[in-house]
Amino acid sequence: MLARHDKPAVKLPKTFDEPAGERLQKVLARAGMGSRRACEELIEQGRVAVNGSTVTEQGKRVDPEHDEIKVDGLTVATQSFLFFALNKPAGVVSTMEDPDGRQCLGDYVTNRETRLFHVGRLDTETEGIILLTNHGELAHRLTHPRYGVTKTYLAAIQGPIPRDLGKQLAKGIELEDGFARADSFKVVSNVGKNYLVEVTLHEGRKHIVRRMLSEAGFPVEKLVRTHFGPIALGDQKSGWLRRLTNPEVGQLMHEVGL
Repeated sequence: MLARHDKPAVKLPKTFDEPAGERLQKVLARAGMGSRRACEELIEQGRVAVNGSTVTEQGKRVDPEHDEIKVDGLTVATQSFLFFALNKPAGVVSTMEDPDGRQCLGDYVTNRETRLFHVGRLDTETEGIILLTNHGELAHRLTHPRYGVTKTYLAAIQGPIPRDLGKQLAKGIELEDGFARADSFKVVSNVGKNYLVEVTLHEGRKHIVRRMLSEAGFPVEKLVRTHFGPIALGDQKSGWLRRLTNPEVGQLMHEVGL
């Protein structure tokens, strides 16, 4: 005779089975969009769309791995994707591993089972924000010239600087591999001959900010990237890694049409 716990599991017909998928408000809450109740309110207000259709009834079931869920038009990262911002210190190489044993980005990402990509690169001596993700398509689009995602830098240079330096940079500086143009330029601070200037551009070529300013006659003493697209470095400490918020991920995806 079979012991009680050895009884074969009873297979219920499909009609008695749990419906497929998960409740939408539960998926939204887990993705960091607020409490379950707050997520129900988002649905009631018609601010949530699944696969392009607005959802207003509660209890709709979704497949978080495959359905496209948007709140206020921005994609919610419900899949098992990871998105981080690292404030890269000077002297750190922009690779996940370094065969020569130099400090690299991978040294700041510990105990992560998923392989992460770095989104573009920063020169070894340049500090500031660099994004890491396992979302290959997002990483590809963010660095592709077609999408023209802007990056903003703070550069320390020695003055005095001419009034029309911003115009020169906007018009374009001729480098050995073609013209490079800045989208915007401004002086942030100036003490004596020491200037701190902000340069925004959507170029992604190697050493581009250093080369442009140097060609204009102002070698860069220190360079920090403060923004990558809509993501700001803010007061994040050097060497610290932080997880991007869901609204930030949505903004990034929106930027490149995902």
